[in-house]
Amino acid sequence: MSSLILPAVLSGLTMGAIYALVALGLTLIYGVLHIINFAHGSLLMLALYAAYFLFVHMGLDPYLAIPILLPVFFCLGYVLQRWVIAPMSGGSEQNVLLVTLALALIIDNLALYFWTSNTRSVDIPYAYNTVEFLGAYLPLGRVIAFFAALAAAPLLWLFMTRTRTGSAIRAVAIEKRGAEIVGIDVNHTYAICFGIGTACVALAACLLLPTFYVTPQVGYTFVLVAFTTVVLGGMGSLPGALIAGLLLGVIESLCGLFLGESLGQIGIFTAFILILLFKPSGLLGRRAA
Repeated sequence: MSSLILPAVLSGLTMGAIYALVALGLTLIYGVLHIINFAHGSLLMLALYAAYFLFVHMGLDPYLAIPILLPVFFCLGYVLQRWVIAPMSGGSEQNVLLVTLALALIIDNLALYFWTSNTRSVDIPYAYNTVEFLGAYLPLGRVIAFFAALAAAPLLWLFMTRTRTGSAIRAVAIEKRGAEIVGIDVNHTYAICFGIGTACVALAACLLLPTFYVTPQVGYTFVLVAFTTVVLGGMGSLPGALIAGLLLGVIESLCGLFLGESLGQIGIFTAFILILLFKPSGLLGRRAA
């Protein structure tokens, strides 16, 4: 059994990278808008279908679709926040939750209507290629996703800390009224933040598609884990989301090894309960004053 633990840990890290990418967008939206975006999983599902149809109808490799889908989904997120979520919520955080939940239901049911519940996947020659590392054979797609996550999180952090837009986003997150006083367009900044969060799920979808499947319900598979990742890492902490995603991937993999693959996610939700009980601020989160 000991010879299986290292491969399970490495496999968990590669899957945890996807969890981290999905959670990065969710934690950014929470950190600035202070809302939980219930439509996050549905937007991931849409991105998976977008990458899938680009491959089927245009022969475009999912990795090559990244420069196309990132700006498209950024614009989609911007439009949803600026002209759907904000006007319909009327500035109430409770209403925002209801609006994002309604969006999730609408998107999921439209996907079910147009594309049915059939499971779809792409047939890519390298999908079954593996990389040997320390005696473990890891899917090439998962390895690429792992390094992409390690690159994306620092790049997003640099954007937030080294650019004028990032500074505006952080200012709005800290003190909305003060940001308005110094001339920052808060509504525009909120929409940019939501757009970046949506672009993160597009990146995750393109990295996920070569080794995963697509159905209208696929978002549920990731969004619950993404919520857990955000809580474990610390609400609003980008480095925390990366670390927590990798950690939860390892927990899921080890639980799958010892309890059976179908029970792997028991460890994730057990960790979620323990976090809420013993360290609700998360690994890198700040305790509320």
